Amino acid sequence: MTGHIPAQLHTDISLFYARHMRAMDEGRVADWTSDFTEDAIFITNARPDHQIGRSQIAQGAHTAAQALNDVGDRRRHCLTNLEVYRVNPESTDIRVHSYALIVRTPPNGPSATEFLCTCTDELTTIDGRWLIMRRLVERDDLCGE
Repeated sequence: MTGHIPAQLHTDISLFYARHMRAMDEGRVADWTSDFTEDAIFITNARPDHQIGRSQIAQGAHTAAQALNDVGDRRRHCLTNLEVYRVNPESTDIRVHSYALIVRTPPNGPSATEFLCTCTDELTTIDGRWLIMRRLVERDDLCGE
C-alpha cells in the first residue's frame, strides 16, 4: 500500500460507494453499471469466467437483478471497512479494499445474511468522475482452505 489519502478523498469515495451500491440494491442496473469503465474487468470466485467490459458486466447484473425480482426478494449490500490508498504516489488512481455484507430479505422477511465478501476495486477518474477499472470479489463461503 502506498500514498496518503486526504480525509476529503476518503469521504468522496465513501459517498461514491453509497450511491453505487444503492443503485444495484434498488434495481437501477444501468446506473450501477455506468460506474465501470468501458473496458472494466469484474472477477469473482462465484463465477468461473471473468466479465470483461461494461456490456458483459451489465448482462450479469441484469440477470442477477431479474432473478431477485422474479422471487420478490430484496438484497442489500452493506459495505464496510473501506481502506483507500493510491496505487502509486505519481498516480491519481486508487485501490479500495472493503468488506461487503450481503443481506437478503424474502417477501415478509425475515432478513438474513446471504454471504460476506472481500472486495478490491481499482478506480480512476475520467472527466472528474470516479470509475471502476477492475473489481475482484471473493465470497468467503466459496474460499478454499
